[in-house]
Amino acid sequence: MKIIVDPLGFIEFSGLRMRCALGRGGLSTHKREGDGATPVGEFKLGRVFYRPDRRAHPPTTGLQSHKIAPNMGWCDDPSHADYNRLITLPHPARHETLWRDDHVYDLVVDILYNSENIEPGLGSAIFMHVAKPDYTPTEGCIALKYDDLSVLLRMCNDGDVVVIPDPQST
Repeated sequence: MKIIVDPLGFIEFSGLRMRCALGRGGLSTHKREGDGATPVGEFKLGRVFYRPDRRAHPPTTGLQSHKIAPNMGWCDDPSHADYNRLITLPHPARHETLWRDDHVYDLVVDILYNSENIEPGLGSAIFMHVAKPDYTPTEGCIALKYDDLSVLLRMCNDGDVVVIPDPQST
């Protein structure tokens, strides 16, 4: 399945169209760490992470699902060997904590951007996650309402991709 991102803040898949939040820096063909941009390209979906204290069962999906634990994080420090990788906390390098109070990481899909032959500084922690109620722009991720993300995940399987088109070429 292909999940198509509309630069106006929607995603489309299997005949459905849902609102989403994108990066505060817009869409970028030259993604850099900290620029707030959502990277342009076609990327496979990776693992799904979920908060077991806020969800009784793993999400229904054809993707691998993993419980988030309080000691899980994601390294976003380009100078560290663990850059753009899942890490265990505490960790000496700059990182994001996956166990958050604000609910945006209650359900998370790893978008496999800069995940093979990782290049430091080209961007990390690009996820599909839960949107804030007002669809506040993200730091570069794609965010949907919890229920919409759950519907999407029910249709996802290994090998599915998210397509983020270059707005300059459309």
